[in-house]
Amino acid sequence: MPEDPVAPAVATFARYRADEVVRLADYETDDTDDLTREEARVELASLVERIAELQARLYAEESRAVLVVLQGIDAAGKDSTVKHVFSGTNPQGVRVYTYKEPTDEEAAHDFLWRYHRDAPGVGMIHVFNRSHYEDVLVVRVKELVEEERWRSRYDSINDFERVLARERTVVLKFFLHISKDAQLERFRERLEREDKHYKFSANDVRERRHWDAYQEAYEDAVNATSTPWAPWYIVPSDRKWFRNLVVARIVCAVLEAMDPRWPLPDEDLEAYALDELEDSASSRR
Repeated sequence: MPEDPVAPAVATFARYRADEVVRLADYETDDTDDLTREEARVELASLVERIAELQARLYAEESRAVLVVLQGIDAAGKDSTVKHVFSGTNPQGVRVYTYKEPTDEEAAHDFLWRYHRDAPGVGMIHVFNRSHYEDVLVVRVKELVEEERWRSRYDSINDFERVLARERTVVLKFFLHISKDAQLERFRERLEREDKHYKFSANDVRERRHWDAYQEAYEDAVNATSTPWAPWYIVPSDRKWFRNLVVARIVCAVLEAMDPRWPLPDEDLEAYALDELEDSASSRR
C-alpha cells in the first residue's frame, strides 16, 4: 500500500486533515486563524508566486503529477478557489475539469471512466472541480442508484486513487466546508449582483432543501476515502479569502515537499560558445 509521500511536510495542517473519524459538525466553517483579510491577501500573493515556480519545475521535470480534487456543497467556492490559488500558473501545465451530468457516452461506461480519462500525465497538475465523488453524493441523495451500488463505490474510489498514487500522482482532496447561513448569503449575492447572475440556479435553491442529507453524504464519503495516499482536507470556507489561503498553503507545502527539479541538460552546455555559434551563423548568410 503506497504511503503519503508528503505527510511530514503538511504536519502543520493536521487540524484540517481527516486522519480520524470525522464529524463535520465538529469542524469550524468560519475560522480565520486570527488573520486579517489584508494579512491573508499578502500571504496568498506570495504563495501564488511560489506555486507558479514549483509548477514550472514539475512541468519541466516531467516525472510526477498532481491531482487536486475540490468538493463542496453549492456555493462553497470551488470556481473561486481555482481562480485564486492557480492564477499564477502556466496554463500549459495546469488543466481544470468540471463535471456535470454524464453524457450518453460517459453513462455507457463505468462511473470512473471519465475521471480516469482526465487524470494528469507526468508533469501536469489537474484540478477536478467536482469529481468522482459526485457518484457517491448526488446519486445517493437523489436516490439515482440503489444503496448497495453507491456504497460499493467507496472501494472503487480508493482503488482508483491508489493506482494514481502508485503511478507517481500525488492526490490532494479538499472539502470546502461552509455553513448553511453562508450558503444563503452567497445565493443572495448571486441574485443581487449582475456579474454573479450567471452563477444563480433555481436548482441550487431546491438542492438546499436536502442540506442535512448532503452533509451526511459528505461526512460518510470523507470517512470512507481519506487514506494515507489520498487524504482529505476539510477547509473552513465561510470566509472566501481564508479558504483560498488554506488551500494555497497546503498545495504549496506539498509541491515544496515533492521538490521538483529542473532537469539536467542532455549535453554539456559549457562546450558551446555563443560567440562561435554566432560567427558560424554569420558565415552561412
